[in-house]
Amino acid sequence: MRVKEVADIMKVSTTTIYRMIANSEIPATRVGKAWRIRRADVEDYLNRGGQAN
Repeated sequence: MRVKEVADIMKVSTTTIYRMIANSEIPATRVGKAWRIRRADVEDYLNRGGQAN
């Protein structure tokens, strides 16, 4: 998923998602200049109540 899609699902800004990626709160993969986040990782994060591992 793209950062914008994740931000929409989580109802936060894209800046917050980039910060979460930088702080290793949510795993992401860089594809060229863009970040991609697996849907399963977003669901895991939300199921943990928004807590990093």
